Amino acid sequence: MTLSELISLAIGTVQGLGAITIFLLVLFIGVCVALTLTKFRPTRNSLTVKSLDELVGDPIRYLPPNVPRGPSDQLAGSRR
Repeated sequence: MTLSELISLAIGTVQGLGAITIFLLVLFIGVCVALTLTKFRPTRNSLTVKSLDELVGDPIRYLPPNVPRGPSDQLAGSRR
């Protein structure tokens, strides 16, 4: 084997491993995204139920972004 054949073999090996790595990475990310997207659909009319509250209770209503969050001062209303 000559030096040019060894270099060609090394470059081919690196390209092959890189292509396999990229393919597996894209496949893994695609499967994860596809499985995650099903979480965001409403399950009211579905056979899949995420919780008992969702099955028997009222539909889940999410708070708008401008609603205050965090602990409130419970003694603020009792001041005179």
